[in-house]
Amino acid sequence: MLSRMASRVIWAVVILWGTSVVTFLIAHAVPADPARVYAGANADAETVARIRQEMGLEDPLVQQYGRFVLDLIQGDLGTSLVTSEAVLDAILQRFPTTAALALTAIFFWMLISLPLGILTAKYRGQWIDRTVLVVGMIAISLPVFWLARMLQYELAYRSGFFPVAGFISWKHILLPALTLALVTSGYYARLIHASMVEALGHDYIRVARAKGVAEIVVLCKHALRNAMIPVITVLGMDVAALLGGVVFTENVFALPGIGTLALQAVFNLDVPMIMGVVLFSATLVVFVNLLVDFLYHWIDPRVQAE
Repeated sequence: MLSRMASRVIWAVVILWGTSVVTFLIAHAVPADPARVYAGANADAETVARIRQEMGLEDPLVQQYGRFVLDLIQGDLGTSLVTSEAVLDAILQRFPTTAALALTAIFFWMLISLPLGILTAKYRGQWIDRTVLVVGMIAISLPVFWLARMLQYELAYRSGFFPVAGFISWKHILLPALTLALVTSGYYARLIHASMVEALGHDYIRVARAKGVAEIVVLCKHALRNAMIPVITVLGMDVAALLGGVVFTENVFALPGIGTLALQAVFNLDVPMIMGVVLFSATLVVFVNLLVDFLYHWIDPRVQAE
């Protein structure tokens, strides 16, 4: 197990290094001059040239990348060209909002998809299975920004059940999280359904039933535990994506999260902020995947044996 995890950690470092290279090259390929953004639209050419010199933008790319990596090792993601705010501080300030949205959304969609996935696997081919399939396909097809606007208008603006926008208390997270859950729960219900159908066909399930084990125990303990392995793999990627910033949902509900920060950085051509958000999101993806590997050993000891 230790050798396996050490190998995973090494590959994680390689992936993050590759991400830093790609992010750096793409940022420098964008036809936007960071010196011009920093100086402002009314700055003269001499001022822009002086700022480019001070920022080291005239140096060779290899030398610029070397400074970039050294700053990353020290935990410095740079400074915003627009607000002069430290990029890492700006991300960490907004991360709790995104994390609260992500975790609440995951709770909602697993609360919906787990029972539906188990029921449709138990009653495979019957009306409940076909109904969940159709509704799930419709939910997956809905644009997130459109559903967010519709729920915001009906449940917040007209009915007043939820706050319309902003982030003052935990109530402001519920409707955005419900939006993400409604779009995603159909997919997870089908994923759990497929894994449960496969698990229910194994010999140990037939043995458990032959011994007279209660059906609820067979479904929720014996079958579900093994069926959750592929689900956790997909969930790990989705968690990382959510923590990296849910752009449309955060902007519709005016949540001060990483997604909103990233969109503002793109509009403002704030290159250091864009690079910082991308690298921060990549780090979350790698970390969550490492965490998923640990969960494999807890859910299915056979993974450790292999």
